[in-house]
Amino acid sequence: MSVKKAKLHLIVSMIIFGTIGIFRKYIPLPSSALSMVRGIVGMIFLFAIILIQGKRVSLQAIKKNGLYLLLSGAFIGINWILLFESYNYTSVAVATLCYYMAPIIVMILSPIFLKEMLTVKKTVCIILALIGMVFVSGVPETGISSLEEMKGIFFGLGAALFYACVIILNKKLKDISPYDKTVCQLGTAGIVLLPYTLLTNAFQGVSLNTTAVIL
Repeated sequence: MSVKKAKLHLIVSMIIFGTIGIFRKYIPLPSSALSMVRGIVGMIFLFAIILIQGKRVSLQAIKKNGLYLLLSGAFIGINWILLFESYNYTSVAVATLCYYMAPIIVMILSPIFLKEMLTVKKTVCIILALIGMVFVSGVPETGISSLEEMKGIFFGLGAALFYACVIILNKKLKDISPYDKTVCQLGTAGIVLLPYTLLTNAFQGVSLNTTAVIL
């Protein structure tokens, strides 16, 4: 894949991701339950696409990358819980901005885990991105209105940290297709969250209407 095409894929994926907060606001499920369902539904959906396209899941590639797939899948699940909690405590805009700290965290950690040089250009970009996020968030004008808002910000930053870990782990995966990788990660996220969801009775007292189910 060319660099230009890879960048286009990344932009499209971020555009799709940017709508998640809006959907989450109208789904009356606890974050743990929603994250678990999301992982399982995503896994089933992608597995169906693989079958429709006549492809096969490579068990050899999955076994070869097993440890990284399990870790990244677990981190995805934790990342989702923190992100959805962030949406509960602060606005979608602020939560999303905090979450978008993930690429900056990756750039800071890349010299340690990916052996990539942190150049002057990258450092300047990190500083400018941080300054830009602060001003776009509106915090300098309005401040942090409450402790709840602060919790939302911390949840968002925590989600960014775990997502950054997922990105770094994904760079460690070798010779595995995007479909196989994503199916395993989504499935792992759902399985990891299942015990926690059941132990906390996350579905107790929850009433879902048709709109919530579709969302």
